Formats: sequence, structure tokens, C-alpha cells
Amino acid sequence: MTLRAILDRVLLMVAVAIIVSPALFFFIWMLSLSLKYEVDNAAYPPILIPETFAWQNYASVLESNRFPLFFRNSLIVTGTATLVGLIVGVPAGYGIARMKATRSAIVILIARMTPGLSYLIPLFLLFQWLGLMGTLWPQIIIHLVITVPIIIWIMIGYFETTPMELEEAATIDGANRWQVFRHVALPIAKPGVTVAFILAVIFSWNNFVFGIVLAGRETRTLPVAVYNMISFEQLSWGPLAAAALIVTLPVLLLTIVAQRQIIAGLTAGAVKGG
Repeated sequence: MTLRAILDRVLLMVAVAIIVSPALFFFIWMLSLSLKYEVDNAAYPPILIPETFAWQNYASVLESNRFPLFFRNSLIVTGTATLVGLIVGVPAGYGIARMKATRSAIVILIARMTPGLSYLIPLFLLFQWLGLMGTLWPQIIIHLVITVPIIIWIMIGYFETTPMELEEAATIDGANRWQVFRHVALPIAKPGVTVAFILAVIFSWNNFVFGIVLAGRETRTLPVAVYNMISFEQLSWGPLAAAALIVTLPVLLLTIVAQRQIIAGLTAGAVKGG
């Protein structure tokens, strides 16, 4: 290995460390908060590693009567929005890729980049008019604004890399367009479907803005439930940090396990899509 290659690698590692260090620091500090008693959390100078770990912070969150309800709400909202997003987004991505509909791809890209707040107020008024407020349906429907563009954009990139010769051969054998999609294109694009599923779950599970506006007392998801632990009267940093870590843990594990697929999916969607 040349000196230039070694220097480039060192500079790359330094750059990655600088970029990652703030997020890593905040994660470590949140973990420290979750394992300390309130006396240690209020101590000055700050204590990073306490002498005694306060495991009951996690126990108090998990034993809460409301936690299973909020966890179930998150599962229902994220699961339904992801499933419907796949049903809509995978065929849509295939159609856009095969028709080379560049304008449609641009519209999908714009929808993916547009802040969710742009849709929130009109949909809030629509849900209120339909009498859906107080149920999980408003959150499921508005989460499709997140999941569908992500899935379509990723699938465009994957379907554009699918060999056309296989589909042409199936057409010659008498298969119609739906059969070609189902039996030829879709099996080849299974890695793309997996990536789209993972990213849709991550973005939907972590969404906070939609839930804080549309959720009622019985329909809160986990991110909103953690936010509602903050009050002006009393703020317990230990249980709050423990709850935040518990909410983050599922998507964190999913991201770590599937990081290669996620990077491949983002690259394909960004380079090949449109």
C-alpha cells in the first residue's frame, strides 16, 4: 500500500469520526442518563458512569400500563403503512421504470423531499371532516406520505437494473404483463423489496410530527408517548432517557443488521432512479 493510499484512508477515518462523533456522544450520554438515579443526573460536575446503575428506570417504563398500548399502536401504524406502501409502491416503481416515465419519477422525488408538514394541515382538516380523529386511521393514511415515495423511488432503481431479456422471453412464451411482473421481475427485485421494507419501517416508526398532531390519548405512538413524559411540574431524566432508548432500540437493531442492504438501496434509488 502506497503512502498516498494510507494517507487517504487515515483522512477518511478522521472525517468519519468527526461526522459520527456528535451522534455517538449524544447516544452515550442518553444511555448514561438512563442508568443513573435523579441525584446523579443532577450532580455537578456531570457523572458519566455512576457507581450504582438504576435499572429500575427501564423496569418502570416497561411495567407502565400505557406502554403496551403505545407499542401496539406503533406496530399497527408502522406495519399497516409499510404493507400498503409495498402493495402500492412496488407495482408503481415497476411501471415507471418500464415506461421510462421520467416526469413521474421526478414527481415521486419531489414528494419524497417535500416536508411532511406540507400535507399535515389539509389532511388534518379532511380527517376531522370525515370523523376519523381519535382513531389510528389518520396516522396510517398520512404515514403513506412517507412510505410510498420511498418504496417507489427505491424500486425504480432496482427494476431499471432488471434484465429486459428475461421479460421479453416470458412475453414470447405467452405471459401477459402481470405474469411477467409477478413471476419474472418481482423475484429478481426481492433485494430491492427488502430494502424498501426496511427503510419504510424505519422512517414510519420514528415519525413524530404526524403523531403529535393527529394522535389522541389512546392512539399515541411510542415517539409521542416519550414526548408526553416531559412536563413542567416534574422531569425525571432517567425514565425519560430509558423510554427513548427503548423506542430507538428496534430500528437501531434493524439498521445495524441490514446496513449493507440499506446502503445498496439508497445508492440504487439515487443513481438509477428517474
